[in-house]
Amino acid sequence: MIILLAFLIILMGLMGVPLFAMILAATMLGFYTSEVDFTLIAAELYRLAETPMLLAFPLFAFVGYILSESKTSERLLRLTHAFFGWMPTGLAIVSLVICAVFTAFTGASGITIVALGALLLPALIKDGYQERFSLGLVTTSGSLGLLLPPSIPLILYGIIVQQMNLGQKFSLPELFMAGLFPAILMIVMLAMWAAWKSRHLKLEKTPFSTTEAIASVKEAAWELPLPVFIGIGIFGGFLAISEVAAATVLYITIVEVFIYKEIKLKALEKVVINSMKMVGGILLILGVSLAFTNFIVDAEIPMHLFEWIKGNVDSKITFLILLNIFLLILGAILDIFSALVIIVPLIVPIAINYGVHPIHLGVIFLANMQIGYFTPPVGMNLFIASYRFNKSITELYRATLPFMFILMLAVLIITYVPWLSLWFLE
Repeated sequence: MIILLAFLIILMGLMGVPLFAMILAATMLGFYTSEVDFTLIAAELYRLAETPMLLAFPLFAFVGYILSESKTSERLLRLTHAFFGWMPTGLAIVSLVICAVFTAFTGASGITIVALGALLLPALIKDGYQERFSLGLVTTSGSLGLLLPPSIPLILYGIIVQQMNLGQKFSLPELFMAGLFPAILMIVMLAMWAAWKSRHLKLEKTPFSTTEAIASVKEAAWELPLPVFIGIGIFGGFLAISEVAAATVLYITIVEVFIYKEIKLKALEKVVINSMKMVGGILLILGVSLAFTNFIVDAEIPMHLFEWIKGNVDSKITFLILLNIFLLILGAILDIFSALVIIVPLIVPIAINYGVHPIHLGVIFLANMQIGYFTPPVGMNLFIASYRFNKSITELYRATLPFMFILMLAVLIITYVPWLSLWFLE
């Protein structure tokens, strides 16, 4: 039966059928052969709508879209360059930090490369960095930030796992806290590599200017409180995550539409439509995937997989190594949202049986997905960067490989030092 379902999904994928239709067809076939009523699919969609975390998802998605349509990226670049540009390899550090922050809010690395690439790449080359290094840095930095709040993939992971009722409850603020140290580790390791790689270069340094620093703060004054507000609201326990998201939407809409006036009221409708199209597509896939998850749980597929894996993999360490390899390959083939809804329901029960906490697993999953974005041969960021910078894919392969190895080392540390993700539980 499982082989038949897998064949059906592959066949429909080759025919260009939408992902939700592939999953729905497989679900209906599984229910039909198991004599399960199809009304369970509608019940899963209804149950998804009642998920407490769900409201934050479309709201933060809208925030990401409206920020990407404004000149927020330019203001953030000027601000970080004013404060960190004087440091050795200051612009490289600025690039890493600004890309991570921007991706955290937009939830999409491709948007970061498109929005910031045209600003960062020429600036890096002008400062004296080699072109290949600059290409690798910008392409790699585009996927940083998926572990920082208010990361949409983290929210989606939390929704999926909570729907599975596995007995290990956790909150969205806990997921956000879990991602902080791993994200910082990745940024620091890449910054150290940038410093080492450029140690012999005669880089153009930007002296610290109090006047420029004050001017950059004034320019971004309305956007600077946003991360602080979100952090205090989520981690301080003053507001529910949905309330934080709603307040953020109201604030950022007022700032970008009425204060900066970079998005016209007429254009705001388009931003809403585009963001909700993305949200609607993901929720449709998620709803039918949860129904499919019910089928595979009832069919005890995760338990059969666990028994098979346990018969061949006798240690948690070996399991985690194989999991990382699998996720790296997966990240190069699937986009992060498809990977979340299809693979997470399968691997979470298995990982729990090996003693891996679901919060730690979520961090491992997204850390690998970050690398998968630029893993040859089909990493999404490679193609986006190729189009954005008019460079060949092979050139981008060579440019990103050193950064990929650095981040792989970071993933190994994150995987085998669970304290980085679970420090708040001790």
